[in-house]
Amino acid sequence: MDLIPEPAPNIRQLLAFYLEAGVDCALTEAPVDRLSEPDAPIAPVPVRETTPARPIREVPAATPAVPRSEIAPPPEAAIAIAREAARTAPTLEALCTLLENFEGCALKNTATRLVFADGNPQARIMFVGEAPGRDEDIEGLPFVGRSGKLLDRMIAAIGLDRSKAYIANVIPWRPPGNRTPTPQETQICLPFIQRQIELVNPDVLVTLGNPSTQTLLSTREGIMRTRGKWFDYDTGTRTIRAMATFHPAYLLRSPSYKRMSWQDLRAIAKALEQTVSPSS
Repeated sequence: MDLIPEPAPNIRQLLAFYLEAGVDCALTEAPVDRLSEPDAPIAPVPVRETTPARPIREVPAATPAVPRSEIAPPPEAAIAIAREAARTAPTLEALCTLLENFEGCALKNTATRLVFADGNPQARIMFVGEAPGRDEDIEGLPFVGRSGKLLDRMIAAIGLDRSKAYIANVIPWRPPGNRTPTPQETQICLPFIQRQIELVNPDVLVTLGNPSTQTLLSTREGIMRTRGKWFDYDTGTRTIRAMATFHPAYLLRSPSYKRMSWQDLRAIAKALEQTVSPSS
């Protein structure tokens, strides 16, 4: 049987594909071949001197501007600076200010704004994802796109909303093109989310997806093995019950796993009913 080739995508379909892939801006109007060799410089035409030349004072070439991402400290130094800075933050407001002024992570230079948190800082439950996406980068709030709407429906199913939950990400800046954060970027941002969890001090911590689960719960197992199981998260002053479940973005791609996520949410709701907050 002859295979019929698929029709070429039109402009609208191409734009939709690029937008879904995280391409939201164009650098130039025309493509640039950056692999081609530059043209050889044109040699200056010698000029015959008719009079004795006066000595010319050499003017030093202007120093090119150095991008902020290139003057960031090395990863090891940035991690140490982040740990010390996060440790000194007495409140969530102070922690947010520290992040706004922190120059140790290059992601800050490509993001539109800091995405710190949303919800109630006094909530008994805290949800932590991996990193902001395009919509979050625009609005400055976590989980406001399609996955955010699904998360709202998920927590509503157990009688909660954003006024009764606290939502954040391990990485507070959007990686360019929604790429996966590097291990160095994750380690630099880790002290800040750890301090954030400590300051919120929830009764239940929910990690959304594999990256945040492996980062916060110190496991190398995949989400299929970790979801639905209880972990102990130690803040240094208190042990918090923690559970991993699927990231809403994953559920949008694989809706057949929503049933398993619903089982996780029911276990989380039951734990909230049985747990008495130290502040109550």
